[in-house]
Amino acid sequence: MNLLDSIYSPQDVKALSSRQLQILAGELREEIIKTVSKNGGHLAPNLGVVELTLAIHRVFDTSKDKIIFDVGHQCYVHKLLTGRRKEFHTLRQYGGLSGFPRCAESIHDAFGTGHSSTSISAALGMAVARDLRRENYSVVALIGDGAMTGGMAFEALNHAGHLGKDLIVILNDNEMSIGENVGGLSKYLTRIRTDPMYSRGKDEIENLLKKLPIGKQVLKVAERLKDSLKYLVVPGMLFEELGFTYLGPIDGHNIEEVTSILKQARAMKGPVLVHVITRKGKGYKPAEENPDKFHGVGPFDIVSGEVNKKNGAPTYTSVFSDTLVNLAGQDERILAITAAMAGGTGLSQFAERYPERFFDVGIAEQHAVTLAAGMASSGYKPVVAIYSTFMQRAYDQVLHDVCLQNLPVVFAIDRAGIVGDDGATHQGVFDITFMRSIPNLTVMVPKDENELQHMLKTALEHPGPCAVRYPRGSGVGCSMDETPLALPMGKAEVLRRGSDITLVAVGNMVPVIEEAARELAKLGVQATVINARFVKPLDEECIAHYAGRTGRVITVEEHVLAGGFGSAVLEMLESRGLSGVKVTRFGIGDEFVEHGHPSIMQEQYGLTAGSILKQALYMVGKRPRLQAAQE
Repeated sequence: MNLLDSIYSPQDVKALSSRQLQILAGELREEIIKTVSKNGGHLAPNLGVVELTLAIHRVFDTSKDKIIFDVGHQCYVHKLLTGRRKEFHTLRQYGGLSGFPRCAESIHDAFGTGHSSTSISAALGMAVARDLRRENYSVVALIGDGAMTGGMAFEALNHAGHLGKDLIVILNDNEMSIGENVGGLSKYLTRIRTDPMYSRGKDEIENLLKKLPIGKQVLKVAERLKDSLKYLVVPGMLFEELGFTYLGPIDGHNIEEVTSILKQARAMKGPVLVHVITRKGKGYKPAEENPDKFHGVGPFDIVSGEVNKKNGAPTYTSVFSDTLVNLAGQDERILAITAAMAGGTGLSQFAERYPERFFDVGIAEQHAVTLAAGMASSGYKPVVAIYSTFMQRAYDQVLHDVCLQNLPVVFAIDRAGIVGDDGATHQGVFDITFMRSIPNLTVMVPKDENELQHMLKTALEHPGPCAVRYPRGSGVGCSMDETPLALPMGKAEVLRRGSDITLVAVGNMVPVIEEAARELAKLGVQATVINARFVKPLDEECIAHYAGRTGRVITVEEHVLAGGFGSAVLEMLESRGLSGVKVTRFGIGDEFVEHGHPSIMQEQYGLTAGSILKQALYMVGKRPRLQAAQE
C-alpha cells in the first residue's frame, strides 16, 4: 500500500515523520505525472511545489486557515492532500475535478483563481474581514515570481504594508512563469538567490551596525550609514521597505526548513514575506530540462516525455506565427508584444528572427497594450498577441489608450471561443461583447487558417485599431494561399445562396453552418450561408439583403449571446426596419462555461450542425421544434 493511499485529509500529513514525508513527496509526483500524462494539464508548476505544499499543510489548517493559490495551476498537490485523491483521475475532464482551485469543490479551497497576480489582494481582503469579525486564523498567499511581475501584485503589497495586517505571502521563486521571467524584479530576485552578500542574516548585519559609534557628533552619519549598509547586504529590502518582514531565501524542497520558517512567519505580527526557491518540474527529468514545454501540456508519453502528436492541419497559432514573421520581413515597422506568453501565442519564432523588435513585458497585459499605443503613436505597427481570457485584463487600455486615439494597434486574440479543459477561468467567450462596443475598433474572425493570414495582413494595413480573434488548436485543413492579401474592409462572404432561410456565422462556426446547409438541401430546404468575417463593421447590406429575402435568420457564434455577434445582427435588422424577420441565435447563455473537451461543450450549447438543422426545419415549418442551447 502506498503512503498516499492513507492520506484522506491534511491532518494525516501532520502525523508523518520526515522520512515518510519524503516518501509521500515521491508518490505525489508519480500520481501527478501519471494523471497529467493522460489528461494533460499543468505539470512543471505542480512538480515544483510538492515539498512546499506539504510544509504548508503541516503548519496550517486549511479547513480554517485561508490559503490562496495565485493563478492556481499549482494546486494539484493540494487537491491530492485534501480528500480528492479518488477523483483525481477526472482532473480537467468534463464533470470531473477542475484544474484550478474551486470553492464549490472543497472547503480547503479558500478562493477561486485562474488568472495571475490576484492572490495578495484576495488574501488582504480576507485578513481585513477576519479582523473586522475579531476572528483568529492565518491568511496565506502563495504567489510565483512570474505572477509577481503583474502590477496588481504590487498594488496589493503596497496596501498590505500600509494596513499592517497579519498576512503571509509565500514567494515561490522558480525563475519562471510560463516562460523565462523578464524585468527588474526578476534580476533583483536573482541577486538575492546568487549573491553571497545577500545570504547574510539580518541579525548578523544588525549586530555589525550596533558597533558603530553613536556619539552625538556621529549619530546622524551613523544612521545614514546604517541604512546604506542595509540596502547593500540585507536580503529583501524591497519588501522590507513596502512594510513586510522578509524571511529567506530558503530551499523550497527542504520540507523541514520550510516548515520551520512558516511556523516562524505564523507567529509574527504584521505582513510577512517568505521567499522560497524551488525548481519547476522537479522530479521528472523532461520537465526539469524543459519547464516551459511542460508548464501546460497535453497528454504525453511518460518514458520519453514526448507529447502525443496530433496529425492534420496546422494550428491557428502556428499560422499566425508564420504569417507575422513573413510580413515583418517586408515591413520593419512591425513589432510584436507578449505578456509572458511568447510560446503560447506563437511569438517565439518572431523573437528569434527579430529580437530587437520583440517585447515580452511579463504578466502585465495593461502595460502591454499601452506600450503598443506608445509605439503606434510613433509610427510603428505593434501586434499584441494575447489570449482572449487575458485580453479582459486590459479593457480600459484598449478603450482609452488605443481606440480613443484611433491608433493602429493590432490585437491578435488567441484561444477565442471554447478552450476546453482549463474551464471557466480560461474560456474566451466574452471578447466580442466588450470589443464591439468600442468605437474605432475593427473586429475580424476567420473561418479557417487561410483566412487568418489574410485578416492579419488586413489588420496591419488598416490605419486604425484592429482585433483578429481565432480559436485554440488545429485549423480545418484547408489549402493555403501563397501570399496573404488584404480583404475588403467590412465585407462578408456569401458561400451559398438559398431562398428559404439565411444561416450566418463567424469563425469556426462557419463550417458548422455549411454542414447544416448541406443536410438541409437533402431535405429540400435551400439555405443562404454567410461567413460574416467582420463582427465590426458588420456587412449590413449583405446580411440585410438575404435576411429580407428569406425572412428567417439563424446566427451562430462560439461566444456568449449577450452583446455578441447575434446581438449585432438583431440590432442591425431593427435599425433597418426588418424587425419582422424571424431570428434565432445560437451561442452561450448567461452562464460560465465549465471545463470539458470543446466538442462536448459545443454539443451542450447546441453549436452543432444537427442542432442548427433541427431549428432551421422548425423555422421553415418542416419539423416540430426541438430544444437546443439557443434563443
